[in-house]
Amino acid sequence: MPGGAETIRDLLSTGRRSFSFEFFPPKDEAGERTLWKALRELEGLQPTFVSVTYGAGGSTRDRTVRVTEGIAHDTSMTPLGHLTCVGHSRETLRSVIGAYADAGVRNVLALRGDPSAGPSAPFEAHPEGLRYAVELVALTRSLGDFCVGVAAFPESHPAAESVDADARVLAAKADAGADFAITQLFFRTEDYFRLTERVAALGVDIPIIPGIMPITNLAQIQRMAQLSGAELPNEVVARVSAYGDDPAAVRSEGITIATEMCDALLVGGAPGLHFYTLNRSRATREIYAGLQAPAQG
Repeated sequence: MPGGAETIRDLLSTGRRSFSFEFFPPKDEAGERTLWKALRELEGLQPTFVSVTYGAGGSTRDRTVRVTEGIAHDTSMTPLGHLTCVGHSRETLRSVIGAYADAGVRNVLALRGDPSAGPSAPFEAHPEGLRYAVELVALTRSLGDFCVGVAAFPESHPAAESVDADARVLAAKADAGADFAITQLFFRTEDYFRLTERVAALGVDIPIIPGIMPITNLAQIQRMAQLSGAELPNEVVARVSAYGDDPAAVRSEGITIATEMCDALLVGGAPGLHFYTLNRSRATREIYAGLQAPAQG
């Protein structure tokens, strides 16, 4: 049975901590070899699920679907297929959802998606498409027995009016049928816990899995944070910058910071951890090995 036959909803309902990985679709054959090497190296950790992102404006749609299909059929892992509204008509969205279903992929991450100019830029929907993720959640659920995940933002979405308004958006996605959420990258555990408190106050009880991106290269993470609208706190930059002339020491401190954060999240009650791997396995495996709180169980 392919991994895609299992729903993340069911896997999360067991109460075991979720441990998952995210990859981006490769640009060429060399990148695809790197991706599959990382997938095979992480498969032994028995992740709850793995996901493959969607390129800006749907630019990697076919490759994303193909890699996700490969995970479903050629590994023991449960895949989560990404889908965004950007540049897609309703008919195209139905077609992609159908392609996932045909491949045995029953888990879909329904995202509005970011404009090419960045997450805070004005969003322009396809003339025959959808404007909001909540609409994509409803569409996906209407097309079959899919398990649907959505995005959450510990510091609120860059375009949100306020953190409370952003929490109401997440609540609306849950009301539309979302089964769980994965957060954008963040660097302060208190931001995650404040988000869960805001959402719980609205009566939402879907699992919210924190998204983790370890700092292995400061300049790279600064670019990622800027693109996503996440804040890279001064105290984190100071800890890493202290080793600025030693890339190995910078990386080591970044892994230490991420491991401390993951332990605090698990101890505080987070349902698991979702790692943005950048298609490499080493940092994720090191953090997993260094956790004081049990990664699963």
